[in-house]
Amino acid sequence: MSDATLSSRKAARKLVAQLQLAHAGELAAAYAYRGHWKSCSDPAEREQIRRIEEDEWHHRVLVRNLLTQLGARPRVLREVRFFVIGRTLGLACHALGWFIPMYAAGRLESHNVREYEDAADCAVACGHPEMLDCLLTMAEVEWDHEKFFREALVDHPWLRFVRMWKAIPPRESIRARFAGLMVTAVDG
Repeated sequence: MSDATLSSRKAARKLVAQLQLAHAGELAAAYAYRGHWKSCSDPAEREQIRRIEEDEWHHRVLVRNLLTQLGARPRVLREVRFFVIGRTLGLACHALGWFIPMYAAGRLESHNVREYEDAADCAVACGHPEMLDCLLTMAEVEWDHEKFFREALVDHPWLRFVRMWKAIPPRESIRARFAGLMVTAVDG
């Protein structure tokens, strides 16, 4: 077996593992956001976080479709564990006040952007450039979510005590790195 074949198989295994984690993570996020928006008193924030919950449910469907294309399925025990985590976080939002849920959500969304970009790298490495648009679109939506939470927190007085998470690159950079491959995926 060639090194390229081994590398492709390793990338495929990593892609499946990332997608399984993302599928469960989107479940936890959706339930956490459900509790989060229900705990918000500001109507505009409440509506935006409700929309973010909807995005997470939609991402879950998209990730499930990608897993199916790869002949894989979500991991049941992880799904159960993340269901419990999401419901617990959603309930906790009612007791934690405003800052902690907003901060935790923004930090998590920042991480999610990178996770979908990593999954896009794996998709290319294992010969699935047709998955790029879907993965990068999800990364862009997660970027939008991170921006919402960052902007909501930017002047909060607690940031004197808690450091803001590292800023992520501009939204345009998500697709820029894959631009040549996107053409190949569309043409190929």
